[in-house]
Order: sequence, then structure tokens, then C-alpha cells
Amino acid sequence: MTNPTELLRSRYGEIPFNPEIAWNDSLTALLSHRSIRSYLTDPLPPGTLELLIAAAQSASTSSNLQTWSVVAVEDQQRKEELSKLAGNQAHIKQVPLFLVWLADLARISHVADSRGISHDALEYLEMFVMATIDATLAAQNAAVAAESLGLGTVYIGGIRNRPQEVAQILNLPSSVYAVFGLCVGYPNPEVEAAIKPRLPQSAVLHRETYKLAEQEEVIAHYNEIIKEFYTEQKMNIPGDWSEHSAQRIATVESLRGRDRLREALNNLGFKLL
Repeated sequence: MTNPTELLRSRYGEIPFNPEIAWNDSLTALLSHRSIRSYLTDPLPPGTLELLIAAAQSASTSSNLQTWSVVAVEDQQRKEELSKLAGNQAHIKQVPLFLVWLADLARISHVADSRGISHDALEYLEMFVMATIDATLAAQNAAVAAESLGLGTVYIGGIRNRPQEVAQILNLPSSVYAVFGLCVGYPNPEVEAAIKPRLPQSAVLHRETYKLAEQEEVIAHYNEIIKEFYTEQKMNIPGDWSEHSAQRIATVESLRGRDRLREALNNLGFKLL
């Protein structure tokens, strides 16, 4: 699908604004994104991983500190171990390449030590947030690059379910944690993946000041759009977006072990002062 009007209709379930503006391949790639959860096991062409990392390193990074790293996992046994830790997600085992994106304060700590410079600032929450943002920006660049090459991707937040076990499997040093994983591979053509409609722009785009109460009407409208999408895609999701989202935050159990994330991060070397 390359038609701007149809891409926007898929992304919002309707035409949100007049798309008669300059269009290009980058916009097509971005608006065509969909999460792929069924893959072929075909290997990627040589050099693909390196190209994705070049795209990742082209993302912005705060103060050029580059406080992120990534572990490329191709070994089948290691993928199976990570799959179990992330909630037994089968696509982690299917893909030829599983990228684990890391917030990494170990490298800059080592650099400071090598110069005889203290690194007290690394103990503060700001540096943890900075490293997490750096890893996220890099990963999104890599995901867009992968999709531009005809590959499919899906993020795996479940990699944070058991961060200390993940760190052990990947041999992560102190002050490094896995933010999320990213499956990369060729989509299984027998399993269709549709573009999922997002909230209307009027729910997320605020001009000058934030307005919460005014979102009620547009959220109600979106609930109808997403319910229709669930039905069309034969997705077994009860209720609408509001119901589904509220249930995901209703109990501590819905965090799937991530309610203990602060303790795990402390154990992994992040003081978070």
C-alpha cells in the first residue's frame, strides 16, 4: 500500500486530514508500520545487521554520550531462553535476528575510570532516563531501516519481565539493562498483519496547552473504530480500547513481574538517586 489516502485511512480508521501535501518514500515506510508476530526462518542477507546498526547510530543521542548498546542474538538456544523469560513469545524463536537494546552506563563509567575522573552523576535517575531514551531512539531507527528493506519487526517489552535473568544470559556488566527486544525477519506471507488504527490526533496533539477533559469524545469515537478493527481481524480482544487498556493497568499482576523492576535495576547497578 503506497497511496497516502489509504495509508492514513488505515492508520486512523478514517481520513483525519487532507493528505494533499508533498509525499515521499519515508512517509510511506513510516505509515505502513505494523507489528509482525509470525516469521519465516530464512536468514538475512550478509551485511543486514551492520546496516541496521548504522541506522541506529544515526539517531540522536543526548550530548553525544551514546549511552546505549545492543546485543544481536542469532543462536537458537539463546533465543529460546530469552523467549521463555519474555512470556514464551514464539516469534522470538522464529526470527533469524533478535536484537536486545540496552541502556548502557557501563561504557562511559569505564571511560571515566580510565581517565581518573569520578562518575558520581551516573548514580542519578536522569542518567538512567537518558540511557533508556538513547536506546529507544536508536532502536526505532533500526526498526524503520529494517522495514524499508522489506523485513518485519515487533518490539518485545516482555524482556523486562525478568531483567536479572536476561542480564545473566547476555553477560551484561553492572549498570546495563535490557530495555526491550526487537524481532527482525521476513514476515510469514501466510499470516496477514494489518495496520492498526491509532487514537485520533485530537487525543494526542495538543496546541499550546494540554487538555485532558476534551479527549473524552474522541476516545469514545476511537473505541468504535478499534472495535470494528478487532472484529475485521478476528482478534479475540473483549471490549474496546478503553476497556482493554484499563484492564492492563488494573492490577499489579498485569505488570507480569515488572512491579519489581526498581529492585532488579538496583541489583544491576542502577542506584536511581
